[in-house]
Amino acid sequence: MSGGRNGRGATGAAGASGVPGVNGTVEILVEGEAVTGRAGQTIAGVLLGSGRVAWRGAQQGERGVFCGIGVCHDCLVTVNGVEGVRACQREAVAGDRIEREVRG
Repeated sequence: MSGGRNGRGATGAAGASGVPGVNGTVEILVEGEAVTGRAGQTIAGVLLGSGRVAWRGAQQGERGVFCGIGVCHDCLVTVNGVEGVRACQREAVAGDRIEREVRG
C-alpha cells in the first residue's frame, strides 16, 4: 500500500518526512501511547498488531475491525483531530494521533 488517505483526505507516504522510520517502521500515538507498525499498514493493521482488537465504544459494546473494507463503520477512529476515519482504509503515517470514538 503506498499513499493512504490521512484524516484530512490528503494522501501521504510512510511518514511526515516522506521516509519510513527505522527498518520500514512507522510509529503512531494511540490514546497517548506510542505504537509501532510496519510502513504501509493501515491504522487497523497497526492496532491489531499491537494486540488491540477493539477501539471504539458503542451502545452494543466495543468495536474494532469487522468488514475490513470500509463498509461497516465499526473501525472508526479520530485521527489527528478528525473524527470518523475508517481505520481499515487509512494508512498509518508516522506521528498520527489516534483516539477512540464513542458513539451511541
